Amino acid sequence: MIIKPRTKGFICTTAHPAGCRENVQRQVDYALKRKTQAGPKKVLVIGASAGYGLSCRIVSEFMLDAETIGVIFDKAPSHRSCGTAGWYNTAAFEQICAEHGKKAWTVNGDGFSDEVKKQTMDLIREKFGKVDCVVYSMAAPRRQDSKTGEVYRSKILPLGASFTEKTVDLHTGEVSKVTIEPATGQDVADTVKVMGGEDWTLWIEALKAADLLTEGFLTAAFSYIGPELTHAVYLNGTIGKAKEDLYRTADALDATLKGLGGRAFVSVNKALVTQSSAAIPVVPLYVSLLYKVMKEKGLHEGCIEQAVRFFENLSADSPLLDTEGRLRLDDLEMLPEVQRAVSELWNRVTTENVEELTDIVSYRREFFELFGFTSSIDTEQDVDQQVLVPSLSGVERD
Repeated sequence: MIIKPRTKGFICTTAHPAGCRENVQRQVDYALKRKTQAGPKKVLVIGASAGYGLSCRIVSEFMLDAETIGVIFDKAPSHRSCGTAGWYNTAAFEQICAEHGKKAWTVNGDGFSDEVKKQTMDLIREKFGKVDCVVYSMAAPRRQDSKTGEVYRSKILPLGASFTEKTVDLHTGEVSKVTIEPATGQDVADTVKVMGGEDWTLWIEALKAADLLTEGFLTAAFSYIGPELTHAVYLNGTIGKAKEDLYRTADALDATLKGLGGRAFVSVNKALVTQSSAAIPVVPLYVSLLYKVMKEKGLHEGCIEQAVRFFENLSADSPLLDTEGRLRLDDLEMLPEVQRAVSELWNRVTTENVEELTDIVSYRREFFELFGFTSSIDTEQDVDQQVLVPSLSGVERD
């Protein structure tokens, strides 16, 4: 079928399998150049089909020579429609693993559910025996409670008062003011339920109870802090409350895992173009400015570079921790000289000069690349959309 990009707000509703394969291969090539024997060898990535989760899975296999199980929640293609980008990313990842003689398995389903947790634990028991690292990278907008069936939806809102600031339409480049009304108490509770640490805890407790964790087991989840200009919609908003819960969770899990000689971390990462960040007002304009400044200073990193540093720090004797015990992979983004330059440009940016003062061109390009629409893809050419994920299509590799 012919697959062209179709956008709806901050998402693209189509995905191109060839472009997704190209993106995964580029990250694999980067990881292969940094091979090391240090690090975990049996890795579970929960939320493994895009963004940091996908990059961590790639680094695990191709830099660390680990075996991986990935939990995804993606739509397979049919004879009439394409699959999701996450499906095609996972298919490409498993295919490339097979080409390199590496082992990887995938579970496709709602990672919040008891059913998927059980299915994953059965797979760990069968393929790994035990797991030595769990990367929790869920970025879902909703969660259904397995016990009650109640559905919770996260909201990206400020607290206490409405917030007005600049934002940009990534498709048109129009810079305008956006006003976001404050959250209710229920909005906060629901967002914490979806994006906080409860499900991470349920995963680790279930794995520990089933005796599926090795001595020295490591686990980590991801967060973001960012500069003051994004704090109202992030650090001090509903998402910030969810992240506070995530930090408390890391402390509690860290204490729980001490008997195994294990550790639990939160990794505070750099702002990037992801499906999640594109949904947050103000953030796309900030990221466009950040990219320009960091590229000019030779400091820019993408998901794969951050994932490499993540695992280097996770296994290091002296990881890059702040006073609260968090891994700080946003260290380059938060350099004073970087933030001063971004702030100065923020005050000047308008619709008329947005392409001059920002790197919105790269932001727009990377946004479409998330869905496989890379510059090398001819969207006028017919492509087979029915690409399979080998471990989900009856293909056994032992």
